[in-house]
Amino acid sequence: MTGEKPQPTVDATSPWVVDVARELLRRPGQMKTLRRDVAAPEGFGLDMIGVPVGEPIHLDLRLESVMEGVLASGRVEADVRGECSRCLEPFTDHVDVDLTELYAYPDSVTDETSEEDEVSRIVDERIDLEPAVRDAVLLELPVTPLCREDCPGPESPDPEAWAFVPAGEARETIDPRWAALQEKYGVTGPNEN
Repeated sequence: MTGEKPQPTVDATSPWVVDVARELLRRPGQMKTLRRDVAAPEGFGLDMIGVPVGEPIHLDLRLESVMEGVLASGRVEADVRGECSRCLEPFTDHVDVDLTELYAYPDSVTDETSEEDEVSRIVDERIDLEPAVRDAVLLELPVTPLCREDCPGPESPDPEAWAFVPAGEARETIDPRWAALQEKYGVTGPNEN
């Protein structure tokens, strides 16, 4: 039949996939603890920072059966490697994020009233944690990572470089359009009194 959307599938052998049929499926109030380390696949990062492929991602989750599906909640931890956006030196860091994700039963009210990408689904009596964990980790990563908050940037032999301003001294940038006035009157800009 044309027009039917393809049925989703999950890889039952993936370490990210959890079988919920026996202990949790349609048993509201039942709970299962899941603690495991999973090797990071490709794509767990941004351009300048991420979890290296093969590095462990620690999952410490509680899986609870609720009326609409299975609720996964808990902590996700991983070591990340990055390149500082100021000095371009490599550095390591650690992310520790909260995860809360509902996996809806097929044909539940949640399943029927939400868009395909709005909520995760239970497929073949299994849940796939990878997309939710990936999203949680990626949202925690900085777009412009720094090796440390006060990173001065790359070293420069130029003594006038910003990185070499002694601590406690202010450095002002003078708009070249105001340079003549600054020389003559000490004015540095339109807000100067």
